[in-house]
Amino acid sequence: MKIKNIDGLSAQELQVAVTHGARFVHYPFILSLIIVTFKRTSGVYLVRENENAAIKGFPFTLLSALFGWWGIPFGPKHTFESIRTNLRGGKDVTEEVMSVVAGYVQFEETKKRK
Repeated sequence: MKIKNIDGLSAQELQVAVTHGARFVHYPFILSLIIVTFKRTSGVYLVRENENAAIKGFPFTLLSALFGWWGIPFGPKHTFESIRTNLRGGKDVTEEVMSVVAGYVQFEETKKRK
């Protein structure tokens, strides 16, 4: 999994950022072609405590608003859900990412002891 917007932070620095209010989110977006609707998600983004998650997800909201409605029958339904999720700041996946980060920190500590 590639995390965007981490600017080369170490695993320990990511843990500190999360304890200070940062979170990891991804944004759903919808693309429709009349009879086919594709439901996709963006990559994972680090949203720091002083950043607005809804603004960071705006490109995905706009993409869904322009190209999501056209699929029958699920385009409008999925588009509405996607826009609603993005306006609320995306889907929070901080726990999942931090469990991977914690495992990496533990691996590095074990490697240093040997």
